[in-house]
Amino acid sequence: MTGGGKRRPRGAAGPAGEQCEKNGDVKKRRSDQADIPDNLRQEAETCYRLRLPEDFYQFWKFCEELDPEKPSDALVSSVGLTLVGPYDILAGKHKKAKSTDLDFNLHWRFFYDPPEFQTILVGDSKTQYHMGYFRDVPDELPVWVGANEAKKGCVISQVGDNVFAAVKLFLSKKLKEVTDKKKNAILKDIDEKLTRTAKELGYSLEQKTLKMKQRDKKVVTKAFHGAGLVVPVDKNDVGYRELPETNANLKKICKAIVDAPTDDERLKAFAPLQEMLTFVQFANDECDYGMGYELGMDLFCYGSHYFHKTVAQLLPLAYTLLRRGLFAEIIQSHLARRRPEPLDQLAP
Repeated sequence: MTGGGKRRPRGAAGPAGEQCEKNGDVKKRRSDQADIPDNLRQEAETCYRLRLPEDFYQFWKFCEELDPEKPSDALVSSVGLTLVGPYDILAGKHKKAKSTDLDFNLHWRFFYDPPEFQTILVGDSKTQYHMGYFRDVPDELPVWVGANEAKKGCVISQVGDNVFAAVKLFLSKKLKEVTDKKKNAILKDIDEKLTRTAKELGYSLEQKTLKMKQRDKKVVTKAFHGAGLVVPVDKNDVGYRELPETNANLKKICKAIVDAPTDDERLKAFAPLQEMLTFVQFANDECDYGMGYELGMDLFCYGSHYFHKTVAQLLPLAYTLLRRGLFAEIIQSHLARRRPEPLDQLAP
């Protein structure tokens, strides 16, 4: 993210649109689908307006085997994870909701979750640990599963290309921490069952798969959250240009704005940002939509309400220009209701 607002040569990395085809070539796996009724699948995907991968449904079946009565809580006492988000629809929790005005794209959305992130599992509420699917494009399947601790910051870690791999990684860390023999035996039993099920279904349990490495090549910038941003870049390198400031400098600019002692000082501190907004306008005029996307995402990740107005100018426009309309809707809804506690839309 250094340089003077010029395009960065991107080597062999191709447009984001190639992603689906390549991912399809990496693994031809499982013709057997999870035994979940089509109407229930449709309901979960319609509520979110997002397609869900098969591992999502297979993991629900796995948890049903562990606890047929309450699959959502099958891992709570042992592993410390609860199935939430679209899993609440499989559990029928949405049918008991008092509110009729539900926005599922805010359901279990944490403070730093960008529109690309969809929460499916929650852990320690003290750190607000949660896992979710990360998508580059709303009408494509997720590129991997990520994890974030919202109380610690905006960083999203890659934890596998499916939910089995993500939970396996979580379990392996937990096994190293737990000293109680009884608890350890329970965790080992779940770990063995999960490993066996994943292998039978043909899921990779690696933290970083070939598919994920291929996606990394398409990342134009890591952004403050570290998950990386992918935008289509054509053979003439049109699609993305770097911001004129490094990440470190942009953070200093943001800090000066947030820490300004008076409104007048804050207005002065905004000057470098105003200049960058002008660069973004030029970039958008020349179809380098990735620049505004990056700046908007970084300001969102910085987390201060002082940037919400600027984020609201940058991100919905960037998503619209990139033809990611659902993400534009999500960021607008989130900014209107952004707060430190996650938004459980189905809370009684």
